Amino acid sequence: MIAHIFPTATGRARRFSILAAGCVMLAIPGAFAQEVAAPAVAVPANGDEIQQFCTNIADAARDQRYVLQKKDLEELQSNIDERIAELEKRKAEYQDWLKRRDDFLKQAELGLTDIYKNMKADAAAGQLELIHPEIAAAIVMRLPARQSSLILSEMDSEKAATLANIISSASDPNTSKEPS
Repeated sequence: MIAHIFPTATGRARRFSILAAGCVMLAIPGAFAQEVAAPAVAVPANGDEIQQFCTNIADAARDQRYVLQKKDLEELQSNIDERIAELEKRKAEYQDWLKRRDDFLKQAELGLTDIYKNMKADAAAGQLELIHPEIAAAIVMRLPARQSSLILSEMDSEKAATLANIISSASDPNTSKEPS
């Protein structure tokens, strides 16, 4: 009867099929009770067969697990590549903005230098005392040495010393040229 239900089953698969069919028949009361009792006793299920079955499918299960892990890694790699592309795009935008800003500041600084070049030393000193010390130092550095010395001599001694310190630290070889 089992051969009629599972015509392609052979060997170990047939034994498992017989056991499965027996379980199904036991669940149906009455009709197949006599046929089930004989095969269940004839084919004992032991731990060796189960161990052998598990051993036989272990390589296929491992391969499937590797395929799934590879798929996950490929998805993660594509996400990382997208993020890197976005960061590179933003980096290029930032560098463009920074270049435009630096160009503007250089133009403004040159314009300021020209303005202070044409001023009298006492007027320039009074205004340079009021602006940010680093900007004032940059302006004083761009002026001719004679004019810079006249401006510094007209300034408050503390402010002039601050500017002199900034100017001297700019020429210090131990100062990093690249911002970190």
